[in-house]
Amino acid sequence: MKNVWKWLISIVLVLCGGSLILLVKVYGDIKSTADEIYTPIGERVPDIRTEPVDITVKKEPISALILGVDERDSDGGRSDTMIVLTVNPSLETTKMISIPRDTYTEIIGKGFKDKINHAYSFGGMEMAVKTVENLLNIPIDYVVKVNMESFVDIIDIIGGITVLNTFAFNYDGENFPTGELEMDGDKSLKYVRMRYDDPSGDFGRQNRQKQVIQGVIQESLSLNTVWNYKSIFKAIEKNIELNVVFEDFLRIRKNYGDSLKQIEQLYITNGSSMMKNQIYYYLPNESELQDIQQNLQEHMEI
Repeated sequence: MKNVWKWLISIVLVLCGGSLILLVKVYGDIKSTADEIYTPIGERVPDIRTEPVDITVKKEPISALILGVDERDSDGGRSDTMIVLTVNPSLETTKMISIPRDTYTEIIGKGFKDKINHAYSFGGMEMAVKTVENLLNIPIDYVVKVNMESFVDIIDIIGGITVLNTFAFNYDGENFPTGELEMDGDKSLKYVRMRYDDPSGDFGRQNRQKQVIQGVIQESLSLNTVWNYKSIFKAIEKNIELNVVFEDFLRIRKNYGDSLKQIEQLYITNGSSMMKNQIYYYLPNESELQDIQQNLQEHMEI
């Protein structure tokens, strides 16, 4: 019996030791990836704040801007996807709003109005952040830039995703019938790029983008994906930039994680169209925009 216990204890120690080594290795790989994608964008205490946001002691509400950039060889790219999140840890709630890419607004730093998605092409992440802050009248604490091409790499690594398509369409040589669709990375990218044949226009495109993101998250939780984490990290390193240091990652995960369980969607939908020099622009409804600004400000307690 003593020998049996010795063997059991030895096996447990070996397993625990192996697990610890694996955890340390994974932790090191995560930190390495976080350091690789960290991109400072200058002084990030917005004018609306008097001092940097406290995510450790006071655990103040925070905000983040997600820029989905379609970078191609012909140009530096434009932020065709612009999503703002505000997170309130005391309420344990998150609010999310997608900004139509054709929104006509002042481009901060250029001195004129243009489509909001041009801010990134004019001045990168910093100008995009300042322009969104001006539009919504809230501070943006963190910004994440995602190259849309990364969906191809990551989706292929995790073995594809499944989405529920609500209407049939064709785009760039691919057929997308209604119903449940299994898609690889290339097909997923085409699925989110289609815009003009969608009866809901840009809003429909935003919903398809959310479907793909949800599909990636769901598939990423599978056991098979765990073993491919290194490949996923490599794809992330090539296609994602953000101004969050590794230590803040850990603090946000610890202090703000529960707030992501309840997400309220806000929409900019009551605007009007404008043609200027044969170019289409989206004009937000001022009353609706003011309501959204107030809603977000109250959520951020500013």
